[in-house]
Order: sequence, then structure tokens, then C-alpha cells
Amino acid sequence: MAARHLRSGLPLLQAHLAATESAVVSQASRGLSSQAAKPAGKKIKVPEALYGGTGNYASALFLSAAKANSLDKVESEIRDVVGASRKSPMFSQFMKDPSVPKETRVKAITEIFSEAGFSDITKNFLAVLASNGRLKYVERIAERFVDLTMAHKGEVKVVVRTVIPLPEKEEKELKETLQDILGKDKTILVEQKIDYSIMGGLVIEFGQKVFDMSIKTRAKQMESFLRQPVDI
Repeated sequence: MAARHLRSGLPLLQAHLAATESAVVSQASRGLSSQAAKPAGKKIKVPEALYGGTGNYASALFLSAAKANSLDKVESEIRDVVGASRKSPMFSQFMKDPSVPKETRVKAITEIFSEAGFSDITKNFLAVLASNGRLKYVERIAERFVDLTMAHKGEVKVVVRTVIPLPEKEEKELKETLQDILGKDKTILVEQKIDYSIMGGLVIEFGQKVFDMSIKTRAKQMESFLRQPVDI
């Protein structure tokens, strides 16, 4: 049973989490606000650190949306942008084509999303990406922005890889076990993925953490152990 496998490895998982957990604040990208304040005067901070260019842009968008109390709307709009890019090869090519003049990119983006009724926050953000030649990274930025909104809402996406789908009862037991590990204040969102390459057992991924209890990994560990020289 998957949940029993997880419980048997609970001490290892807890030790792994304790060794890697850290509280950090991300830097927002240049050209967008790096700090924001709620109406009550409390400072808003990104819930977790994101690094690199896409992380900085995602953090800046989060702070701007949080300040305007528009996280849900901006998240929906940024998802729509990614969806449009995936559905329309022409739109995708437009965003990625470096030969398009900056002024043309900014004007087109502003007009397209004004007509679509997007919020000023999302429109201005996309205009900044267009101006800086970063529209081609919008999908990755969107992914990282959603990571921040989920963390802000106390949601944890857990990807469980197995060779067969988990029965409903086992998925429930797994959620309960993860709830004990991550805390009662978290909302666990389990996504199951079938992965025949692990041969059996399960692999659990959330955030940047991976807990591997697959038969494939155990077999490799056993092989490594057997290859070690024996002292006589």
C-alpha cells in the first residue's frame, strides 16, 4: 500500500525536510515594485524565494497583484496568456521572435490584452516583458507565479509517481500522511503520474523536494552495495 510505504519512511522524510527547509525572501525584478503594502499597512513579502530572471519577474508580479488584492484575477489572466500561446502558433511565434521591433511588441500586447479586458496589472506586466524582450519566457514565469500564489494560500502541490493509479482509499491515506508531515494548515493537492520506469513503489515530489521510495532506486542501491569489496 502506498500510504504504508510512506509511513515506513516517515522518519527519513522528516529528516530530509528538516535538512533542506529554509525561510527566504525573493528579490523582485527591475522595473517593477520590489515591495508592496496591504491597506492595513502590513508589508507583503513573497512566500518563498525564487531565483534567476524568471523568478524575479514572477516575484514582482506577485507583489503587484497582492498589493492590489488581485492575485486570483491576475493568476487567471496569466494562465489565459499561456493557454493562448499554446493554442495559437502565430501568437507563440510573435512572442518568441526576436526580430519584432520592441515598439511593435509593446503596442500589440497592449492592444490585444486591453481588448481582452485584462487588468492593468497584467497588461502592464506583459508590456514590461515585451519591452525587455522577455515574452518568450512568459510560460515559465507563469509557472513560478502560480507557485507563489499556491504558497500564499497554503496550498502544496504533491506529485506522486507510481506504476499504477492509486486507489481512492490509498490516495486518501496518502493525503492524511502528508498532512501530518506538512502541517494541518496546508491544503494538499495530489497529482498522480504514471511512471513505469520506477518499476514499483512510489516517488513523491513537492516544491524542490523529492522523496524516492521506488523499486528502481532501491535496486540501484542494492547493486552498489553488492559491488563493494568484501573484507575477509
